[in-house]
Amino acid sequence: MSRSTKLGEQGEVALPQGTIRYRERGSGEPILFVHGVLVNGDLWRGVAPRLADQGYRCIVPDWPLGSHEVPMREDADLTPPGLARLIADFVSALELDAPTVVANDTGGALTQIAAANHGERFGRLVLTSCDAFEHFFPVLFRYLSLTARIPGGLALLARSARLRPIRRSPIAFGWLMRQDPPQEVLDSWMEPLADAAIRRDAAKVLRGIDKRHTLEAAERLRSFDKPVLLAWAAEDRVFPLADAERLASILPNARLKPIEGSYSFVPEDQPEALAALIAEFLAGGDELAQARSATGAGNAG
Repeated sequence: MSRSTKLGEQGEVALPQGTIRYRERGSGEPILFVHGVLVNGDLWRGVAPRLADQGYRCIVPDWPLGSHEVPMREDADLTPPGLARLIADFVSALELDAPTVVANDTGGALTQIAAANHGERFGRLVLTSCDAFEHFFPVLFRYLSLTARIPGGLALLARSARLRPIRRSPIAFGWLMRQDPPQEVLDSWMEPLADAAIRRDAAKVLRGIDKRHTLEAAERLRSFDKPVLLAWAAEDRVFPLADAERLASILPNARLKPIEGSYSFVPEDQPEALAALIAEFLAGGDELAQARSATGAGNAG
């Protein structure tokens, strides 16, 4: 479970796939956060509280991507489309009315698939640096799918990540965030993999990653006309800014806002800047749609 009490009170919801734990803070228009593989809701500890304090209901689940503490059912579908459905089912279970979804890393790919397949459940989207198109996984992290197929591979991965030289290497967290988070956050990300059932879930997730899912989603997203903010690290070495530009070209109602001074984990490196961009976007998120409607303009891909 995410450790940061700044994220609010703990809750949980039982879904057909299993139990999802989450933290919630604030009231008002709902914002749902989606992290990537091998991290949990603590990724958003610098962003969600800032938005909650501005009048938003911030809901931060620990998705079953390897750093969760409650195993899913053995028969749970943890392929990318299955995880996208799980996000949609979570929205329905909490009776959230068209929440804004804020996503990073693998969570951004899952959000794209969810918006493509279950777009009626969601409102606006905020995609920070994330997998897209052919880069699901990016080349640098494709070894994770292989590791998930090797007996003992994920347990070894978790132990290795405790060694700082390995953790700070480009194939771990080195190109994802500029510096380590607090030790309690690292522990919350790595300790769950000590549980065999969590490793089973993580292996299912990692083995299912395939670019065909994001490429198929990209085609369907051409008809997703709700406002989208692409808050991307300007000089991302893992998720190229060119992918954000491609997403902006196919999404009818998207705007791209590069963020300076950040690696891929924008919520870690620039939480204040990201929260400010999201707040600005939510305050005027329909202006672009209105302008395009008035002028007949669009982002045709």
